[in-house]
Amino acid sequence: MASLYLHVPFCPTLCPYCDFHVVRRGPGWVEAYLKRLKEEAQRLYEIHPEPLKTLYLGGGTPSFLRDRELIALFQALPWKLEADAEVTLEANPGTLNRQRMALLKDLGVNRLSLGVQSFQEAVLQFLGRAHGRRGALKAVEMALEGGFRVSLDLILGLPMQEVEKDLKEAASLGVGHVSAYTLQVEKGTPFALSGLKEDPEGEAWAMGKAEAILEGAGFVRYEISNFARPGEEARHNLAYWRNGFWLALGPSAAGQYPGTGPVYAFRRTNPPLPRWLLGEPPQEEAISPLEHAKESLMLGLRLKEGVDVEAVERRTGLSLWPSLQPAAISLAEAGFLEVEGPRLKPTRRAFPLLHPVVLKLWEALEASSSRRM
Repeated sequence: MASLYLHVPFCPTLCPYCDFHVVRRGPGWVEAYLKRLKEEAQRLYEIHPEPLKTLYLGGGTPSFLRDRELIALFQALPWKLEADAEVTLEANPGTLNRQRMALLKDLGVNRLSLGVQSFQEAVLQFLGRAHGRRGALKAVEMALEGGFRVSLDLILGLPMQEVEKDLKEAASLGVGHVSAYTLQVEKGTPFALSGLKEDPEGEAWAMGKAEAILEGAGFVRYEISNFARPGEEARHNLAYWRNGFWLALGPSAAGQYPGTGPVYAFRRTNPPLPRWLLGEPPQEEAISPLEHAKESLMLGLRLKEGVDVEAVERRTGLSLWPSLQPAAISLAEAGFLEVEGPRLKPTRRAFPLLHPVVLKLWEALEASSSRRM
């Protein structure tokens, strides 16, 4: 349990595309949040006191907290950090200045995930962002000058967006990591209620441009939506994609914890802010060894490194490769997988079609499981 995700739900604005658990500040809410967080952290620490290799503060907008609130937030965490721990904080450009950068450095943050989304004014207005192009560029400049590892978030394939221009600008700024996503119109968001539709063909074209431009600039597409210069991969997120265990704190935060007996793992998801403040316990989902194996295939095939089936077999005690091998060979012959012993790697052709690839592998596992029952 070497990774911890901490959810900070407060945001200065509620963007029309966002379906994360976010809230505006209310009277006394941050103070109540910090008090409850300290209590939850202490209880979790007593069960899992191991030093952390990665700490990720997501949101919401953690950088929206005031200086004294950020200090209290870090003081609420009893864990020690390993010497080379990755400490990531999500930030919006409009919430940063040099004084804030210095405070974050003092608190131990060494990686900033900047929600830039675009460098084009019309696109930023469409997305409801509180910053403009100048603010985005200034935030990147200050972060790099401050010695942080920097990741940029971009949303691609948007109306009126010059996709190549955004990608070339991101690649030119000296950052080590770019997360490039296409717009997902989530149910219940203002974008969905307005009737906005996704454009799968345009999105596929945009991700192809991202791969060409960013890899041409020295980035590696190590995950389906993430590009990094060598050594700049997001270590915390790799814990998710490798389907490991991690701790979780805060409203709506979800963690994955070791199980016992026939249960491989437990996924525990906290309730949203009001109920979390009142002490409502998390919802718990039991993950069987077979479910873990299926999730490991789904998540691992998002990665350029792929998934080591033997490692999943060791973790679960299941014999997977005999069931998977025929389907894997068939997918390799069709150009979607590389099969290196029991390691399955996605090809470039697979990324836009990953869902049906994973389904075929799942069907092979389920058919084998059904025959054994």
